[in-house]
Amino acid sequence: MKKHNFNAGPSILPRIAIENTAKAILDLNGTGLSVLEISHRSKDFEAIINEAVALFKELLNIPEGYHVLFLGGGASLQFCMVPYNLLNKKAAYLETGVWAKKALKEAKLFGEVVTVASSADKNFSYIPKGFTIPADVDYFHITTNNTIYGTEIREDLDSPVPLVADMSSDILSRPVDVSKYALIYGGAQKNLGPAGVTFVIVREDILGKVDRPIPTMLDYRTHVKENSLFNTPPVLPIYTVMETLRWIKSLGGVAEIEKMNKEKAQLLYNAIDNSKMFVGTAEKDSRSLMNICFVMKPEYADKEEAFLEFAKKRGMVGIKGHRSVGGFRASTYNALPLESVQALVECMHDFEKENA
Repeated sequence: MKKHNFNAGPSILPRIAIENTAKAILDLNGTGLSVLEISHRSKDFEAIINEAVALFKELLNIPEGYHVLFLGGGASLQFCMVPYNLLNKKAAYLETGVWAKKALKEAKLFGEVVTVASSADKNFSYIPKGFTIPADVDYFHITTNNTIYGTEIREDLDSPVPLVADMSSDILSRPVDVSKYALIYGGAQKNLGPAGVTFVIVREDILGKVDRPIPTMLDYRTHVKENSLFNTPPVLPIYTVMETLRWIKSLGGVAEIEKMNKEKAQLLYNAIDNSKMFVGTAEKDSRSLMNICFVMKPEYADKEEAFLEFAKKRGMVGIKGHRSVGGFRASTYNALPLESVQALVECMHDFEKENA
């Protein structure tokens, strides 16, 4: 039976990226060595990381003056590295979910932090609007997509101060005007590659402005200077990132990916909105294209487990909502094919016919 992978992360990857990674694990480009055992100082790996950086820059049209880094520690380490490198006196954060809250908490260790706006009052079911970004802060931090609550900022904000964005779960899902950001970061394990590598896109001129000394490994300038090779990087995940970027390019780039993502999300949101049994949890003008969250209507609340079991038998994987909110979540990342969304919609219709 075909599996339809809606996992929120680690999540579905392009099949060709998985297959080519598997080949490279056995033999990298006819070298007789596995990608798992080559030196990160070798010309073979240098070619891999250089191609991954070049493709990233090409696909996102990254301007001059920016560096693409591949680091360890996940986005969670970036919650600390960002303020370590950028927060001199004061920073501003937009609070739109669990990960935004965690980033904000870490920043408070380094200086004054103001919460510009929050959607906590309605369980993070919307993206705040009409807020004013203070002009007296070192940077303004946003989390563009909120995997647990299914909300997303799908525009590039104009900010009077350096704009920092956690794009862990929507990087490369739409064209981005990178010039509006000072720093973009994220874990790869949603749209980019397997768990174990973190990407950072950083504008060089924002670095070196804080008064505090920064430990070598936590200083972005260390990794800029050494092309992400100051210490041994996560070699295998970077290889898969390169393969995923090649796949995106082969489809026509990020603009084409966005069209596909809109089609998938529209199909599923229409099914939810026209359902007798299911209802979406995010406000319509804040809905994510990446994580589509929904629940049973109150009168069918007792059917939740039955639907999960029904869906499992139809090959649906990973649609149970995050443990903190319950319900259902379908993660429709770049690599998820339209046929998987069609299969989920059909599954919902069939369950409704039998139970509504």
